[in-house]
Amino acid sequence: MRWHISAGSAIIDGEIVVPAADGTTDFSVLQNELKGKSDKIVFVAFDLLYLNGYDLRKLPLIERKTHLKKLVVAKTSIQFSESFETDGPEIYACKVGLEGVVSKVRDIRYSSGRGNDWIKKTCAQREMLTIAGFALDGNDWDGIYLGRRKGNDLLYAGKVDHGFDKTSAAELRRRLTPLIRKTQPYSKRIAHRGIWVEPELLEYRAKSAEGKVRHPFFKGLRELSDAVYASSAAPPGSRGCGF
Repeated sequence: MRWHISAGSAIIDGEIVVPAADGTTDFSVLQNELKGKSDKIVFVAFDLLYLNGYDLRKLPLIERKTHLKKLVVAKTSIQFSESFETDGPEIYACKVGLEGVVSKVRDIRYSSGRGNDWIKKTCAQREMLTIAGFALDGNDWDGIYLGRRKGNDLLYAGKVDHGFDKTSAAELRRRLTPLIRKTQPYSKRIAHRGIWVEPELLEYRAKSAEGKVRHPFFKGLRELSDAVYASSAAPPGSRGCGF
């Protein structure tokens, strides 16, 4: 990609994406494209650290981006990430179908790692799944297994390890214990060892290319209405959880 940058040498901070026709991106599509040769991948450049041997990290962000914009050749596999100033940028990002947005202080110097001068907000993409089982490490809680209904089949959709405290783990275990069954509820067996249960409903944020949960985080059980049972093919008496 270096021939798309009008500089002798440069270090650029950015991210690779696969843009759709409307400009939105999908992480699962990127995962699929990375499995083979692809001409759809685009590098989105949003910061410039070094240029032709000069260290630009002490310059304000707005100045670094001004230099960066001059380097990027239009209509190539490298795109310049424009900035805009607004309150509540994550609201705008979610409305237009973006995965999220990064907000930065316009005058900050560049620093590696996370800090207080920038934040990343993601747009939650939720789907109803089922709790197929739970895991224990000895007698300690070790998360829940998820399933996705496809017709009459229940397919493995990943595992949730995070977001549990002692209280929520104990309550969830109490609610699931009466539903324990001897066999896996999945249509196709998985290699994981677990304590399997009759399916339970829950929500999750986003899925990967393989249909597994991405960045799952448990937030607690909730009761579900009969309308949700019908549309989600869930048995009456099911309960939901969000993460």
